[in-house]
Amino acid sequence: MNFHLRLWKQKSAADKGEFIKIHATEIPSECSFLEMLDIVNNRLTREGKEPVSFASDCREGICGTCHMVINGVPQGPGRGAACQVYMRKFENGQTITVEPFRVGAFPIVKDLVVNRSAYDRIIRSGGFISEHTGGAPDASTTLIPKPVADSAMDAAACIGCGACAAACPNSSPMLFVGAKVTHLGLLPQGQSERKSRARNMVRTMQEEGFGNCSNYYACEAVCPANVPASVIAMLNREYIRGEVSKTVGAID
Repeated sequence: MNFHLRLWKQKSAADKGEFIKIHATEIPSECSFLEMLDIVNNRLTREGKEPVSFASDCREGICGTCHMVINGVPQGPGRGAACQVYMRKFENGQTITVEPFRVGAFPIVKDLVVNRSAYDRIIRSGGFISEHTGGAPDASTTLIPKPVADSAMDAAACIGCGACAAACPNSSPMLFVGAKVTHLGLLPQGQSERKSRARNMVRTMQEEGFGNCSNYYACEAVCPANVPASVIAMLNREYIRGEVSKTVGAID
């Protein structure tokens, strides 16, 4: 298969980027999108040209590192990470536009690579539990109803890739934050920080320059982990609960 690529090239955050046109030729249909970029970069290297920088790690749709926008869709067509997009999804001879996430809180490092450390800072502000380390306790010692466990696992599936913020017109990461708050808020192990978790994580989210949710549901549409938008409702409830408990505590 052959493709016409419009790839974003940018040396650093301080430089002005631009789209360049590259031909991807003799690409096997069973190649993943990242493998196709590898083939293109190998050819560029042989020709003495600079390869296109992009981030990747597991290539199994788990780590969320392959953050890029393919033909206007964060993480590309389908409901998986960019590393799970296969070239057979495209038409032979098709023009494919590839660019980095366009989120102010994710500064471009180079080409298709963005810095998503803002998500790490949101996690550090409240996405943790105060549990002693050590051997895992027997599962039967903490009984959790199956519906609650299922909902917590659905939220825990979030891989923190940033596609939700990239898809949102407001650059809102509330699907990501909601997933973390829901996951920990439903389980007994996460109750210690429950009153402050949502409040702290939302505050950090705003300090990082992200926007708030306006119910576009674009985040849910592109999430590679299929995290439901209902976690945002849970986040809003937990945030209000945290604010009320803080106010009551101050009065007491």
